[in-house]
Amino acid sequence: MWKGIRDREAGKLRPNSFSNRIKSGRISDLQISNHKDIVSPHRGAINSLQVDLTEGRYLLSAASDASAAVYDIQRATDYEGAGLIAKHKSIFSVDKQHGNGHKYAISSAIWYPVDTGLFITGSYDHYIKVWDTNTTQVVMDFKMPGKVYRTAMSPLATSHMLIAAGTEDVQVRLCDIASGAFAHTLSGHRDGVMTVEWSASSEWILITGGCDGAIRFWDIRRAGCFRVLDQSQSQLGRRPPVLERAALNKSLSAGQNSLTRSRAPHKKHANGHGPKHSTISRMPAKGSVRQRLHPGMLSSQDRATAHYGIVTGLKVTEDGMYLLSAGSDSRIRLWDLESGRNTLVNFETVRLQTSKAIQLATSQDSALAFVPCMAVVKAFDIWSGKTSLAFHGHYECVNCCWFNSQDQELYTGGNNRQILVWSPGRLISDEMNEARTDDQDNWSD
Repeated sequence: MWKGIRDREAGKLRPNSFSNRIKSGRISDLQISNHKDIVSPHRGAINSLQVDLTEGRYLLSAASDASAAVYDIQRATDYEGAGLIAKHKSIFSVDKQHGNGHKYAISSAIWYPVDTGLFITGSYDHYIKVWDTNTTQVVMDFKMPGKVYRTAMSPLATSHMLIAAGTEDVQVRLCDIASGAFAHTLSGHRDGVMTVEWSASSEWILITGGCDGAIRFWDIRRAGCFRVLDQSQSQLGRRPPVLERAALNKSLSAGQNSLTRSRAPHKKHANGHGPKHSTISRMPAKGSVRQRLHPGMLSSQDRATAHYGIVTGLKVTEDGMYLLSAGSDSRIRLWDLESGRNTLVNFETVRLQTSKAIQLATSQDSALAFVPCMAVVKAFDIWSGKTSLAFHGHYECVNCCWFNSQDQELYTGGNNRQILVWSPGRLISDEMNEARTDDQDNWSD
Protein backbone atom coordinates (compact mmCIF):
# COMPACT_ATOMS: atom_id res chain seq x y z
CA MET A 1 0.00 0.00 0.00
CA TRP A 2 2.61 2.57 1.10
CA LYS A 3 4.93 1.67 -1.74
CA GLY A 4 2.07 2.21 -4.18
CA ILE A 5 1.35 5.62 -2.64
CA ARG A 6 4.99 6.64 -2.92
CA ASP A 7 5.13 5.47 -6.54
CA ARG A 8 1.99 7.41 -7.36
CA GLU A 9 3.34 10.59 -5.74
CA ALA A 10 6.65 10.19 -7.58
CA GLY A 11 4.86 9.75 -10.90
CA LYS A 12 6.03 6.16 -11.35
CA LEU A 13 2.47 4.80 -11.11
CA ARG A 14 -0.56 6.21 -12.87
CA PRO A 15 -3.52 7.15 -10.65
CA ASN A 16 -5.82 4.76 -12.52
CA SER A 17 -3.37 1.89 -12.10
CA PHE A 18 -3.01 2.66 -8.41
CA SER A 19 -6.80 2.75 -7.98
CA ASN A 20 -7.27 -0.54 -9.83
CA ARG A 21 -4.56 -2.17 -7.74
CA ILE A 22 -6.25 -1.11 -4.49
CA LYS A 23 -9.67 -2.26 -5.71
CA SER A 24 -8.32 -5.65 -6.81
CA GLY A 25 -6.76 -6.11 -3.39
CA ARG A 26 -10.06 -5.31 -1.69
CA ILE A 27 -11.97 -7.73 -3.91
CA SER A 28 -9.55 -10.56 -3.15
CA ASP A 29 -10.26 -9.98 0.56
CA LEU A 30 -14.06 -10.24 0.33
CA GLN A 31 -15.76 -12.05 3.22
CA ILE A 32 -19.15 -12.01 4.86
CA SER A 33 -19.54 -8.56 6.37
CA ASN A 34 -19.05 -8.14 10.11
CA HIS A 35 -20.31 -4.57 10.13
CA LYS A 36 -23.26 -4.43 7.70
CA ASP A 37 -26.48 -6.46 7.77
CA ILE A 38 -29.43 -6.28 5.36
CA VAL A 39 -32.70 -7.02 7.18
CA SER A 40 -34.88 -8.70 4.57
CA PRO A 41 -38.67 -8.30 4.79
CA HIS A 42 -39.23 -11.00 2.17
CA ARG A 43 -40.94 -14.29 2.95
CA GLY A 44 -39.89 -16.00 -0.23
CA ALA A 45 -36.78 -16.69 -2.29
CA ILE A 46 -34.79 -13.62 -3.37
CA ASN A 47 -34.81 -13.57 -7.19
CA SER A 48 -33.27 -10.24 -8.12
CA LEU A 49 -30.88 -7.61 -6.72
CA GLN A 50 -29.66 -4.30 -8.11
CA VAL A 51 -27.96 -1.21 -6.73
CA ASP A 52 -29.02 1.98 -8.51
CA LEU A 53 -26.68 3.16 -11.26
CA THR A 54 -26.86 6.88 -10.44
CA GLU A 55 -25.91 7.19 -6.76
CA GLY A 56 -24.80 3.65 -5.92
CA ARG A 57 -26.78 3.97 -2.72
CA TYR A 58 -30.12 2.19 -2.96
CA LEU A 59 -30.46 -1.59 -3.19
CA LEU A 60 -33.58 -2.99 -4.88
CA SER A 61 -34.67 -6.57 -4.23
CA ALA A 62 -37.50 -8.79 -5.45
CA ALA A 63 -38.77 -12.10 -4.14
CA SER A 64 -41.04 -15.06 -4.79
CA ASP A 65 -43.64 -13.82 -2.30
CA ALA A 66 -44.59 -11.10 -4.83
CA SER A 67 -42.76 -8.41 -2.84
CA ALA A 68 -40.11 -5.84 -3.72
CA ALA A 69 -38.12 -3.70 -1.30
CA VAL A 70 -35.61 -0.83 -1.29
CA TYR A 71 -32.75 -0.36 1.20
CA ASP A 72 -30.32 2.48 1.84
CA ILE A 73 -26.96 0.69 1.91
CA GLN A 74 -25.02 3.79 2.95
CA ARG A 75 -27.06 4.92 5.94
CA ALA A 76 -28.11 2.39 8.54
CA THR A 77 -31.53 2.45 10.16
CA ASP A 78 -30.35 0.84 13.40
CA TYR A 79 -27.25 -0.49 15.16
CA GLU A 80 -26.57 -3.60 17.21
CA GLY A 81 -23.62 -5.08 19.09
CA ALA A 82 -22.78 -1.93 21.05
CA GLY A 83 -23.30 0.10 17.91
CA LEU A 84 -20.78 -1.83 15.83
CA ILE A 85 -23.10 -3.67 13.44
CA ALA A 86 -25.17 -1.50 11.11
CA LYS A 87 -28.67 -2.78 10.37
CA HIS A 88 -30.15 -1.74 7.04
CA LYS A 89 -33.90 -2.24 7.10
CA SER A 90 -36.06 -1.63 4.05
CA ILE A 91 -37.08 1.97 3.47
CA PHE A 92 -40.30 0.64 1.97
CA SER A 93 -41.64 -2.54 0.43
CA VAL A 94 -44.60 -3.44 -1.79
CA ASP A 95 -46.31 -6.82 -1.75
CA LYS A 96 -49.60 -8.58 -2.45
CA GLN A 97 -51.39 -6.36 0.03
CA HIS A 98 -50.65 -3.34 -2.13
CA GLY A 99 -53.63 -2.33 -4.22
CA ASN A 100 -51.75 -2.60 -7.51
CA GLY A 101 -49.11 -5.11 -6.45
CA HIS A 102 -48.17 -8.33 -8.18
CA LYS A 103 -50.14 -11.49 -7.43
CA TYR A 104 -47.36 -14.02 -8.02
CA ALA A 105 -43.57 -14.21 -7.70
CA ILE A 106 -41.53 -11.23 -8.88
CA SER A 107 -38.72 -12.60 -11.01
CA SER A 108 -36.99 -9.35 -11.90
CA ALA A 109 -36.63 -5.86 -10.42
CA ILE A 110 -34.50 -3.12 -12.01
CA TRP A 111 -33.93 0.58 -11.49
CA TYR A 112 -34.67 3.13 -14.17
CA PRO A 113 -31.07 3.68 -15.36
CA VAL A 114 -30.84 7.47 -15.05
CA ASP A 115 -33.16 8.22 -12.13
CA THR A 116 -34.02 6.57 -8.82
CA GLY A 117 -37.52 7.98 -9.11
CA LEU A 118 -38.70 4.88 -10.99
CA PHE A 119 -38.17 1.13 -10.78
CA ILE A 120 -39.57 -1.75 -12.83
CA THR A 121 -40.74 -5.19 -11.75
CA GLY A 122 -41.62 -8.27 -13.81
CA SER A 123 -43.67 -11.13 -12.42
CA TYR A 124 -45.04 -14.58 -13.05
CA ASP A 125 -48.51 -12.98 -13.05
CA HIS A 126 -47.75 -11.90 -16.67
CA TYR A 127 -47.32 -8.21 -15.79
CA ILE A 128 -44.48 -5.72 -15.95
CA LYS A 129 -45.12 -2.76 -13.66
CA VAL A 130 -43.42 0.64 -13.51
CA TRP A 131 -43.38 2.11 -9.99
CA ASP A 132 -43.01 5.67 -8.74
CA THR A 133 -40.47 5.46 -5.90
CA ASN A 134 -41.77 8.58 -4.14
CA THR A 135 -45.38 7.45 -3.91
CA THR A 136 -44.85 3.65 -4.17
CA GLN A 137 -47.64 3.58 -6.73
CA VAL A 138 -47.82 1.87 -10.12
CA VAL A 139 -47.72 4.51 -12.85
CA MET A 140 -47.76 2.09 -15.80
CA ASP A 141 -48.13 -1.60 -16.50
CA PHE A 142 -47.75 -3.94 -19.46
CA LYS A 143 -49.69 -7.18 -19.92
CA MET A 144 -47.40 -9.90 -21.25
CA PRO A 145 -48.39 -13.18 -22.95
CA GLY A 146 -46.79 -15.35 -20.26
CA LYS A 147 -44.59 -15.46 -17.19
CA VAL A 148 -41.95 -12.74 -17.11
CA TYR A 149 -38.50 -14.21 -16.52
CA ARG A 150 -36.26 -11.16 -16.88
CA THR A 151 -36.41 -7.45 -17.72
CA ALA A 152 -33.64 -5.04 -18.71
CA MET A 153 -33.10 -1.41 -19.70
CA SER A 154 -30.06 -0.01 -21.47
CA PRO A 155 -27.87 2.17 -19.22
CA LEU A 156 -26.59 3.95 -22.35
CA ALA A 157 -29.91 4.84 -23.94
CA THR A 158 -30.53 8.48 -24.81
CA SER A 159 -32.91 7.95 -27.76
CA HIS A 160 -35.37 5.47 -26.27
CA MET A 161 -36.96 4.33 -23.00
CA LEU A 162 -37.48 0.66 -23.79
CA ILE A 163 -37.84 -2.26 -21.39
CA ALA A 164 -36.74 -5.55 -22.95
CA ALA A 165 -38.76 -8.44 -21.56
CA GLY A 166 -37.97 -12.13 -21.70
CA THR A 167 -41.05 -14.30 -21.09
CA GLU A 168 -42.20 -17.87 -21.62
CA ASP A 169 -43.41 -16.71 -25.05
CA VAL A 170 -41.03 -17.17 -27.99
CA GLN A 171 -41.04 -13.47 -28.85
CA VAL A 172 -38.99 -10.78 -27.12
CA ARG A 173 -41.12 -7.73 -26.40
CA LEU A 174 -39.97 -4.13 -26.07
CA CYS A 175 -42.15 -1.99 -23.78
CA ASP A 176 -41.94 1.77 -24.27
CA ILE A 177 -42.26 3.81 -21.07
CA ALA A 178 -42.61 7.01 -23.08
CA SER A 179 -45.79 5.87 -24.84
CA GLY A 180 -47.04 3.19 -22.46
CA ALA A 181 -47.33 0.69 -25.30
CA PHE A 182 -45.33 -2.08 -26.93
CA ALA A 183 -42.76 -0.71 -29.36
CA HIS A 184 -42.32 -3.96 -31.31
CA THR A 185 -41.51 -7.64 -30.93
CA LEU A 186 -38.42 -9.62 -31.90
CA SER A 187 -39.06 -13.05 -33.37
CA GLY A 188 -36.50 -15.82 -33.76
CA HIS A 189 -36.33 -17.96 -30.63
CA ARG A 190 -38.06 -21.33 -30.77
CA ASP A 191 -38.88 -21.45 -27.06
CA GLY A 192 -39.29 -19.09 -24.13
CA VAL A 193 -36.74 -16.33 -23.50
CA MET A 194 -35.12 -16.80 -20.09
CA THR A 195 -32.73 -13.85 -19.95
CA VAL A 196 -32.09 -10.50 -21.67
CA GLU A 197 -29.07 -8.18 -21.57
CA TRP A 198 -28.33 -4.87 -23.30
CA SER A 199 -24.97 -4.17 -24.89
CA ALA A 200 -22.47 -2.10 -22.90
CA SER A 201 -21.32 -0.29 -26.06
CA SER A 202 -24.52 0.47 -28.01
CA GLU A 203 -28.01 1.48 -26.96
CA TRP A 204 -29.48 -0.35 -29.97
CA ILE A 205 -28.00 -3.83 -29.42
CA LEU A 206 -29.92 -6.37 -27.33
CA ILE A 207 -28.74 -9.87 -26.39
CA THR A 208 -31.20 -12.62 -25.45
CA GLY A 209 -30.83 -16.17 -24.16
CA GLY A 210 -33.60 -18.69 -24.72
CA CYS A 211 -34.88 -22.02 -23.50
CA ASP A 212 -33.88 -23.33 -26.94
CA GLY A 213 -30.21 -22.95 -25.98
CA ALA A 214 -29.66 -20.04 -28.39
CA ILE A 215 -28.11 -16.65 -27.72
CA ARG A 216 -29.27 -14.08 -30.25
CA PHE A 217 -28.12 -10.54 -31.01
CA TRP A 218 -30.64 -7.95 -32.16
CA ASP A 219 -30.40 -4.48 -33.59
CA ILE A 220 -33.76 -3.13 -32.44
CA ARG A 221 -33.84 -0.68 -35.35
CA ARG A 222 -34.44 -3.46 -37.86
CA ALA A 223 -36.26 -6.76 -38.05
CA GLY A 224 -34.60 -10.07 -37.29
CA CYS A 225 -31.50 -10.93 -35.33
CA PHE A 226 -28.11 -10.31 -36.91
CA ARG A 227 -26.09 -12.92 -34.99
CA VAL A 228 -26.63 -16.33 -33.40
CA LEU A 229 -23.79 -17.60 -31.23
CA ASP A 230 -22.48 -21.05 -32.06
CA GLN A 231 -20.51 -22.95 -29.43
CA SER A 232 -18.63 -24.82 -32.16
CA GLN A 233 -17.23 -21.57 -33.59
CA SER A 234 -14.24 -20.68 -31.43
CA GLN A 235 -11.08 -18.66 -31.14
CA LEU A 236 -8.22 -18.93 -28.66
CA GLY A 237 -6.70 -16.08 -26.69
CA ARG A 238 -7.94 -12.69 -25.66
CA ARG A 239 -7.89 -9.55 -27.73
CA PRO A 240 -5.14 -7.04 -26.87
CA PRO A 241 -6.25 -3.77 -25.23
CA VAL A 242 -7.54 -1.03 -27.52
CA LEU A 243 -4.39 1.11 -27.24
CA GLU A 244 -2.12 -1.83 -28.10
CA ARG A 245 -4.29 -2.77 -31.08
CA ALA A 246 -4.25 0.83 -32.33
CA ALA A 247 -0.46 0.94 -32.11
CA LEU A 248 -0.22 -2.43 -33.88
CA ASN A 249 -2.53 -1.33 -36.67
CA LYS A 250 -0.59 1.90 -37.05
CA SER A 251 2.71 0.06 -37.39
CA LEU A 252 1.20 -2.41 -39.85
CA SER A 253 -0.23 0.37 -42.02
CA ALA A 254 3.11 2.21 -41.94
CA GLY A 255 4.86 -0.96 -43.06
CA GLN A 256 2.40 -1.47 -45.88
CA ASN A 257 2.85 2.13 -47.08
CA SER A 258 6.64 1.81 -47.13
CA LEU A 259 6.31 -1.49 -48.98
CA THR A 260 4.07 0.15 -51.57
CA ARG A 261 6.50 3.04 -52.08
CA SER A 262 9.41 0.64 -52.53
CA ARG A 263 7.73 -1.26 -55.31
CA ALA A 264 8.81 -0.50 -58.85
CA PRO A 265 6.14 1.09 -61.08
CA HIS A 266 4.32 -1.23 -63.49
CA LYS A 267 5.56 -1.26 -67.04
CA LYS A 268 3.12 0.07 -69.57
CA HIS A 269 2.15 -1.93 -72.59
CA ALA A 270 2.54 -0.74 -76.12
CA ASN A 271 -1.01 0.59 -76.16
CA GLY A 272 -0.27 2.83 -73.20
CA HIS A 273 -2.39 0.95 -70.71
CA GLY A 274 -1.26 -0.97 -67.69
CA PRO A 275 -1.72 -4.72 -67.34
CA LYS A 276 -5.35 -5.81 -67.28
CA HIS A 277 -6.60 -7.51 -64.15
CA SER A 278 -8.90 -10.46 -64.24
CA THR A 279 -12.53 -9.73 -63.53
CA ILE A 280 -12.50 -12.58 -61.02
CA SER A 281 -10.34 -10.53 -58.67
CA ARG A 282 -13.05 -7.87 -58.52
CA MET A 283 -15.76 -10.33 -57.62
CA PRO A 284 -16.55 -10.47 -53.87
CA ALA A 285 -15.51 -13.66 -52.16
CA LYS A 286 -18.17 -16.25 -51.57
CA GLY A 287 -17.62 -16.13 -47.82
CA SER A 288 -18.24 -12.39 -47.63
CA VAL A 289 -21.50 -12.78 -49.53
CA ARG A 290 -22.68 -15.37 -47.02
CA GLN A 291 -21.78 -13.12 -44.12
CA ARG A 292 -23.91 -10.31 -45.51
CA LEU A 293 -26.94 -12.54 -45.68
CA HIS A 294 -29.41 -12.47 -42.81
CA PRO A 295 -28.74 -15.36 -40.37
CA GLY A 296 -32.35 -16.46 -40.84
CA MET A 297 -31.56 -17.29 -44.45
CA LEU A 298 -28.95 -19.83 -43.37
CA SER A 299 -30.76 -22.61 -41.57
CA SER A 300 -27.57 -24.10 -40.15
CA GLN A 301 -26.51 -20.80 -38.60
CA ASP A 302 -30.01 -19.88 -37.44
CA ARG A 303 -30.29 -23.15 -35.52
CA ALA A 304 -26.92 -22.79 -33.80
CA THR A 305 -26.87 -23.22 -30.02
CA ALA A 306 -24.67 -21.69 -27.35
CA HIS A 307 -25.60 -24.25 -24.66
CA TYR A 308 -27.00 -27.77 -24.55
CA GLY A 309 -30.07 -26.63 -22.66
CA ILE A 310 -31.63 -23.45 -21.35
CA VAL A 311 -29.55 -20.27 -21.31
CA THR A 312 -30.12 -19.22 -17.69
CA GLY A 313 -27.82 -16.22 -17.36
CA LEU A 314 -26.11 -13.50 -19.42
CA LYS A 315 -23.70 -10.76 -18.38
CA VAL A 316 -21.70 -8.35 -20.54
CA THR A 317 -18.34 -7.49 -18.99
CA GLU A 318 -17.82 -3.92 -17.81
CA ASP A 319 -15.44 -3.18 -20.69
CA GLY A 320 -18.11 -4.25 -23.19
CA MET A 321 -15.77 -6.66 -24.99
CA TYR A 322 -16.99 -10.05 -23.79
CA LEU A 323 -20.19 -11.86 -22.89
CA LEU A 324 -20.49 -14.37 -20.06
CA SER A 325 -23.23 -16.99 -20.34
CA ALA A 326 -24.50 -19.78 -18.09
CA GLY A 327 -26.75 -22.68 -19.04
CA SER A 328 -28.75 -25.53 -17.59
CA ASP A 329 -26.04 -27.83 -18.99
CA SER A 330 -23.94 -26.55 -16.03
CA ARG A 331 -21.52 -24.84 -18.40
CA ILE A 332 -20.15 -21.30 -18.26
CA ARG A 333 -18.88 -19.80 -21.49
CA LEU A 334 -17.07 -16.59 -22.41
CA TRP A 335 -17.75 -15.07 -25.84
CA ASP A 336 -15.88 -12.43 -27.80
CA LEU A 337 -18.49 -9.84 -28.76
CA GLU A 338 -16.54 -8.53 -31.75
CA SER A 339 -16.27 -11.88 -33.52
CA GLY A 340 -19.15 -13.70 -31.79
CA ARG A 341 -16.92 -16.70 -31.10
CA ASN A 342 -16.48 -18.95 -28.09
CA THR A 343 -13.14 -18.15 -26.40
CA LEU A 344 -12.87 -21.73 -25.10
CA VAL A 345 -12.07 -20.66 -21.54
CA ASN A 346 -12.35 -23.86 -19.53
CA PHE A 347 -14.33 -22.87 -16.44
CA GLU A 348 -14.12 -25.38 -13.61
CA THR A 349 -16.97 -27.86 -13.38
CA VAL A 350 -19.89 -26.50 -11.37
CA ARG A 351 -23.54 -27.25 -10.66
CA LEU A 352 -25.97 -24.60 -11.84
CA GLN A 353 -29.70 -24.25 -11.39
CA THR A 354 -31.72 -25.58 -14.30
CA SER A 355 -35.27 -24.38 -13.65
CA LYS A 356 -34.93 -20.60 -13.34
CA ALA A 357 -32.84 -17.64 -14.45
CA ILE A 358 -29.77 -16.72 -12.42
CA GLN A 359 -28.19 -13.30 -12.11
CA LEU A 360 -24.46 -13.09 -12.84
CA ALA A 361 -22.04 -10.30 -11.95
CA THR A 362 -18.53 -9.19 -12.88
CA SER A 363 -15.94 -7.03 -11.17
CA GLN A 364 -15.30 -3.52 -12.45
CA ASP A 365 -12.03 -4.49 -14.12
CA SER A 366 -13.73 -7.52 -15.72
CA ALA A 367 -11.17 -9.84 -14.12
CA LEU A 368 -13.63 -11.87 -12.02
CA ALA A 369 -17.03 -13.38 -12.75
CA PHE A 370 -19.41 -14.03 -9.84
CA VAL A 371 -21.68 -17.01 -10.54
CA PRO A 372 -24.36 -18.54 -8.24
CA CYS A 373 -23.51 -22.26 -8.10
CA MET A 374 -26.34 -23.84 -6.11
CA ALA A 375 -25.78 -22.78 -2.44
CA VAL A 376 -22.36 -21.21 -3.14
CA VAL A 377 -21.31 -18.12 -5.09
CA LYS A 378 -18.02 -18.66 -6.90
CA ALA A 379 -15.71 -15.98 -8.28
CA PHE A 380 -13.94 -17.27 -11.38
CA ASP A 381 -10.87 -15.79 -12.99
CA ILE A 382 -12.42 -14.83 -16.27
CA TRP A 383 -9.43 -15.99 -18.40
CA SER A 384 -8.16 -19.06 -16.61
CA GLY A 385 -11.59 -20.32 -15.57
CA LYS A 386 -10.26 -21.24 -12.14
CA THR A 387 -12.11 -20.49 -8.91
CA SER A 388 -10.50 -17.51 -7.19
CA LEU A 389 -12.99 -17.16 -4.34
CA ALA A 390 -15.93 -19.14 -2.97
CA PHE A 391 -18.61 -17.54 -0.80
CA HIS A 392 -20.29 -19.96 1.59
CA GLY A 393 -23.09 -18.44 3.65
CA HIS A 394 -26.43 -19.37 2.15
CA TYR A 395 -28.08 -22.62 3.25
CA GLU A 396 -30.12 -22.98 0.06
CA CYS A 397 -29.68 -22.16 -3.62
CA VAL A 398 -28.43 -18.68 -4.53
CA ASN A 399 -30.40 -17.01 -7.32
CA CYS A 400 -28.81 -13.61 -7.78
CA CYS A 401 -25.78 -11.49 -7.03
CA TRP A 402 -24.78 -7.89 -7.61
CA PHE A 403 -21.29 -6.41 -7.34
CA ASN A 404 -21.19 -2.80 -6.12
CA SER A 405 -18.07 -1.35 -7.73
CA GLN A 406 -18.32 1.82 -5.68
CA ASP A 407 -17.65 0.05 -2.36
CA GLN A 408 -16.26 -3.26 -3.72
CA GLU A 409 -19.10 -5.12 -2.01
CA LEU A 410 -21.00 -8.17 -3.21
CA TYR A 411 -24.70 -8.70 -2.46
CA THR A 412 -26.24 -12.15 -2.82
CA GLY A 413 -29.80 -13.44 -2.43
CA GLY A 414 -31.15 -16.97 -2.32
CA ASN A 415 -33.95 -19.35 -1.48
CA ASN A 416 -33.28 -18.96 2.26
CA ARG A 417 -34.88 -15.48 2.01
CA GLN A 418 -31.71 -13.73 3.12
CA ILE A 419 -29.63 -11.00 1.48
CA LEU A 420 -25.98 -11.36 2.47
CA VAL A 421 -23.31 -8.66 2.20
CA TRP A 422 -19.71 -9.59 1.38
CA SER A 423 -17.24 -6.81 2.18
CA PRO A 424 -13.45 -6.43 2.17
CA GLY A 425 -11.89 -7.66 5.42
CA ARG A 426 -12.17 -5.17 8.20
CA LEU A 427 -11.84 -5.14 11.97
CA ILE A 428 -14.95 -4.28 13.94
CA SER A 429 -12.87 -1.90 16.08
CA ASP A 430 -12.41 0.27 13.00
CA GLU A 431 -16.10 1.13 13.20
CA MET A 432 -15.64 2.98 16.49
CA ASN A 433 -14.12 5.98 14.72
CA GLU A 434 -16.91 6.41 12.16
CA ALA A 435 -19.42 9.20 12.59
CA ARG A 436 -23.04 8.13 12.46
CA THR A 437 -25.36 10.78 11.14
CA ASP A 438 -28.98 10.50 10.10
CA ASP A 439 -29.78 11.27 6.50
CA GLN A 440 -33.14 11.97 4.93
CA ASP A 441 -34.04 9.98 1.80
CA ASN A 442 -34.73 12.32 -1.10
CA TRP A 443 -35.75 10.51 -4.25
CA SER A 444 -34.96 12.31 -7.47
CA ASP A 445 -37.97 13.32 -9.51
